[in-house]
Amino acid sequence: MYDHTTTLRVRYAETDQMDIVYYGNYAQYFEVGRAEAIRNLGISYKDMELMGVKMPVVEMHAQFLRPAHYDDLITIKTQLRELPQKHQIEFHHEVYNERKKLLTVGRVVLFFIHIETKKRVPMPPEFISKLASFFTP
Repeated sequence: MYDHTTTLRVRYAETDQMDIVYYGNYAQYFEVGRAEAIRNLGISYKDMELMGVKMPVVEMHAQFLRPAHYDDLITIKTQLRELPQKHQIEFHHEVYNERKKLLTVGRVVLFFIHIETKKRVPMPPEFISKLASFFTP
């Protein structure tokens, strides 16, 4: 399993009139978690594009357990629980507040697609080699 955590501070513009993070912003929080988890492996989304691959989101689920508020420092835990075998990658996310209370859980599925043909392709070998050591039996 591959785990990564990143933190960010909730900005005022991300909250609603009740001082609660608007639910739609969790898609962006999950994206920050994914991008930083991939970057931590030494690959960026830009690198993926240079490899000829894009990663569109095809499915997203979220469960909101507790609210986050303006100026909270939140931690986004991102996990890959399985090494992708085909054209699909599934990220699991957990968002915590500073008191380590679980606020939100989510799951996001992305496809690897070829930039030009728009057809599904397997995960690039460079990405697999970076992840393989986390999934050795």
